[in-house]
Amino acid sequence: MALSKDELKNAIEEKATKSPKPQLYIKDFYKCDPDSKPRVIKNVANEMVREGRLMFWSSGSTTMYAIPGRIQNEEGA
Repeated sequence: MALSKDELKNAIEEKATKSPKPQLYIKDFYKCDPDSKPRVIKNVANEMVREGRLMFWSSGSTTMYAIPGRIQNEEGA
């Protein structure tokens, strides 16, 4: 059974915080809830960007997601 929207947000935030990489592809979040469709996970991740819980990070060719404080701390180091 798929997670609720709030449970999915918490799972995505936990994955982004604990991941060894500071920025993640959207496909990395698919493992947070294998029962949810990829489109649902993308919509929730984009909603989290609007809420300020995640931010977009671009390598120039690819857009990724990151926790705002984490990406700024690791880029500044």
